[in-house]
Amino acid sequence: MKPSPFIKHVFNPLAKRFGIGGAQQLVVKRRKSGAEQNIPVMPLEHDGARYLVSVRGESEWVRNMRAAGGGELRGERFGFTELPVQERAPIIAAYRQEAGKNVDTYWKKLPDDADHPVFRIESATP
Repeated sequence: MKPSPFIKHVFNPLAKRFGIGGAQQLVVKRRKSGAEQNIPVMPLEHDGARYLVSVRGESEWVRNMRAAGGGELRGERFGFTELPVQERAPIIAAYRQEAGKNVDTYWKKLPDDADHPVFRIESATP
């Protein structure tokens, strides 16, 4: 699901710059051009681990991060483990509770946990 023009050109730049709603800048290498993609994400701390949840489903950053094998948050490189669908429910529930009503619209459009990739952030990659 692609972001609206307002989200893409107004909200995302502000969220990345000012950390709105706990947002952090995710940097991933684009799978085709190799250029950097910068996107605001809200990492979740849950049961001693950090996670990234894609509210927009199979988005560009998701496909780019899979291809790159990792990304960067706050200047720290990381790898990841993508959670299988059957392990996503508690992470998604915690994410939705922390993010609040801001993300409800995405789950109305993509209601199934299988629609939302979830990544556990792992140790730094070289």
